[in-house]
Amino acid sequence: MDKVHFSTGKDDWGTPQDLFDALNKEFNFTLDPCADDNNHKCAKYYTIEQDGLAQSWAGETVFCNPPYSRKTKTNAGQIAWVQKCYKEATEGGIVVVMLIPARTDTIMFHDYILGKAEIRFIKGRVNFEVDGQKSKDPAPFPSMIVVDLKIMTSRKIKRCNTTGSTKGTGKRCKTKNSRDFRGLRVNLSLIFLQKRRTFTHERRIKEN
Repeated sequence: MDKVHFSTGKDDWGTPQDLFDALNKEFNFTLDPCADDNNHKCAKYYTIEQDGLAQSWAGETVFCNPPYSRKTKTNAGQIAWVQKCYKEATEGGIVVVMLIPARTDTIMFHDYILGKAEIRFIKGRVNFEVDGQKSKDPAPFPSMIVVDLKIMTSRKIKRCNTTGSTKGTGKRCKTKNSRDFRGLRVNLSLIFLQKRRTFTHERRIKEN
């Protein structure tokens, strides 16, 4: 396995071209704010020297595969990019799409993603690009696509097959629609009704 895959603290996980192409077909990206001269996916991009965090993304449709490292005294870390994406989407009214590790237990996920963005969990592990070439080994962590929108009418969770290491690469993601949640509500209602009937029946027996 490539040494780069032993840790999520790496800052240049290159997005697989086929994964980006599938998303780009849907969103038509205009800006890659977190890139370098070798791994940028859009004609317009910001390097570490230009500091995409300090730039305005107004009017753009953004694809962001941010650094995965933690915040330090000299590094803003992944959380700063997630916060930036959230702010640009909610205050600037633009569409921002992120490719990040699926760490659903983190405070960051609960504060800036859950219930605030569309989440597409990627099935399988992503084979990121290293020096412009797709790695033979998949990453040791799960990944997800996060779509930040200005207004979320409902929370959507998707399972996505768009990964370089599984069949069906480039296919549209299948949405787990709201019927599942309606079914859950129906089941809960039936359980409540059944318990209520049981309680009423037992009460009548005691009264008699």
